[in-house]
Amino acid sequence: MTTTRNTPGTTSETTAEYAPEQSPRMRWAEHAPEVYKAMIRLDAAAGQGLEPRLRELVRIRASQINHCALCLDMHSKDALAAGESVERIIQLGAWEESRHFYTERELAALELTEAVTVLTDGFVPDEVYDKAAKHFAEEELAQLIAAIAVINAWNRFGVTTRAVPGHYTPGQYK
Repeated sequence: MTTTRNTPGTTSETTAEYAPEQSPRMRWAEHAPEVYKAMIRLDAAAGQGLEPRLRELVRIRASQINHCALCLDMHSKDALAAGESVERIIQLGAWEESRHFYTERELAALELTEAVTVLTDGFVPDEVYDKAAKHFAEEELAQLIAAIAVINAWNRFGVTTRAVPGHYTPGQYK
């Protein structure tokens, strides 16, 4: 048996060797601190008025689409800390086949998240926007759109700089 790293910061006896942790390309927040501070403020403003669990589901789904490992780590942990279930987080990648795990309001938010995140497929369809508008007051819908836009920006920073997942603890950046 060899001692290997199972999760960041922990070791145990096991027979499996895990791949080494990659290094980030850069720590962009250190090199662009004013942008980072502005993103933190924008993120806080965008999340106002949305239920924490819904906000985290949206963040996780956009991060899945964008393949942002750091954001997946962070927002899955934040969702669990906010009372979200492991089962619903696991099913999020296949929410269309797992609709019965989510409310109609959450489904509308997830559908809007996908449409806004994958703009290469075209504009946000009217039926997707209209469905979201039925489940969210205009003020909430504006906040939801802002939250989706902000997580997509965070994802682009994380993916481009190869931000390393596994070291976040819930509430670390609040």
